[in-house]
Amino acid sequence: MWLKNFFRSVLFGLPIGVTVLDTVGYVARVEGISMQPALNPQSTNTDYVFLSRWAVRDYEIKRGDIISLISPKDPNQKIIKRVVALQGDVVSTLGYQNQYVKIPEGHCWVEGDHTGHTLDSNTFGPVSLGLINAKAVCIVWPPERWQNLETKIPNSRKPISSAVQY
Repeated sequence: MWLKNFFRSVLFGLPIGVTVLDTVGYVARVEGISMQPALNPQSTNTDYVFLSRWAVRDYEIKRGDIISLISPKDPNQKIIKRVVALQGDVVSTLGYQNQYVKIPEGHCWVEGDHTGHTLDSNTFGPVSLGLINAKAVCIVWPPERWQNLETKIPNSRKPISSAVQY
């Protein structure tokens, strides 16, 4: 009898769990120093963040959002970066092939907060919105770092000109 209940629980619980992870969000470990000081401020500690898939379901992201995306360099790797510019914006690059880039339609410009210690759009250029899979909403671990993540861009990295966003 307990075996029958176990299989029934798995049969109903597994699809519900997968649907929640696929639609709502999940907790992920942030590795590396590319997002310091917002994430992993000391390289000895590792932050865990809640990644909301629901927040990016319509690809409606804002400048300053911290997002998780599939790496344009390695499709097997997920990276976490801050959105600096959106389609139509003109951004001043840091070592990219062109000094100024106008972000094409359906793309955004992402950068790590730790300039010089990150592989970001300054390496691989504008990123397709289709590569975005979640928005980092808050730090959930360690407990002393519990906080919502701010949507902000450092003044030194704001776009030169911004397209009107509706």
